[in-house]
Amino acid sequence: MKNYNSLLTLQKLVFDKIEFDRKGFKNKNELTFELQVQIGIGEDSVHRVTLVLKGEKKEEYNLIISLSGFFKVEKEDSVNDEMVHNLINKNAVAIMMPYLRSELTLLTAQPDTDSVVLPPFNINAMLEK
Repeated sequence: MKNYNSLLTLQKLVFDKIEFDRKGFKNKNELTFELQVQIGIGEDSVHRVTLVLKGEKKEEYNLIISLSGFFKVEKEDSVNDEMVHNLINKNAVAIMMPYLRSELTLLTAQPDTDSVVLPPFNINAMLEK
């Protein structure tokens, strides 16, 4: 029987920063946002992937959500550095997105604010830029 376990495992997931700065009252302005992805490697070959979402709804609020995931890749003989790079860059971000999306919805579910749900992203296209 084949082993279908992933080589990539999430060790820990933490929110580094959650900030909501009210500027005014509910309005018709559109929320604009920027998503940053930061990837590093630490002790014991644990990869730290950080997603930082910065959003602004003019004259209503600014927000920042920073989320870090700590991932381990089981190194096997058939796994080269490029495969590890792809696992971390694409799969780790995909694993973390639902947590970021959920936190944004919770954060914007405030009185006199429209709750926001992030649209789905094409992570592959996003990371190629």
